[in-house]
Amino acid sequence: MTTISNRLQDILATIQSAAASSPSHQQVQLLAVSKAQSAAAIRDAYAAGQIAFGENYSQEALEKQKQLTDLAIEWHFIGPIQSNKTQLIAQNFSWVHSVDRLKIAQRLNEARSSILRPLQVCIQVNVSNEESKSGVLPDQLEALAVAINVLPNLKLRGLMAIPAPTTDQAQQIAQFKQVRECYDALIRKGFALDTLSIGMSNDYQTAITQGATIVRIGSALFGARAPLKAA
Repeated sequence: MTTISNRLQDILATIQSAAASSPSHQQVQLLAVSKAQSAAAIRDAYAAGQIAFGENYSQEALEKQKQLTDLAIEWHFIGPIQSNKTQLIAQNFSWVHSVDRLKIAQRLNEARSSILRPLQVCIQVNVSNEESKSGVLPDQLEALAVAINVLPNLKLRGLMAIPAPTTDQAQQIAQFKQVRECYDALIRKGFALDTLSIGMSNDYQTAITQGATIVRIGSALFGARAPLKAA
């Protein structure tokens, strides 16, 4: 097996073990973060059984999609969204994890063809209140969820978050718990949510204990990457 294949099997085994130990025993999907990775690396991961891939930059993703049209990949957009990129994103992705304001949701809805399945979306919430990070603040979350819920070409699935990085597991748990509390609060208010997109390479096991249903893993799967210019 290739190195990517070996890593993939190890990560999937760890996810399965963590999910089995989680209080909710939820199903957890691995989203392979392929930002700055080559089409060849994505092809290797796909050959090893990985279907869902997450990209941060629309132009970079489109180039890879052109090279991988023979593969039945489920493409997720997980990066900050510029208004002038909403049409590209709406037309070329199945999921968007990083909706953080109504203007972006409306533009995605307008650009998504009604012939296609509704665009599956998560609201990005900024629980750590970092000025440098995208995401709606928790006290503004419900209003945005209400507005998205009536857009016909979008399907609100849940929440995504990128808490402040830390090696302190207690702090990791506290931040993921905040996101989970936001998620549970929306469900109690009647929102039909099923997705909690939290956890990355360094903290995904902790995220699973707090209810993650999607973990976004890049470097642990593909190895270190060189930074690319945003597009």
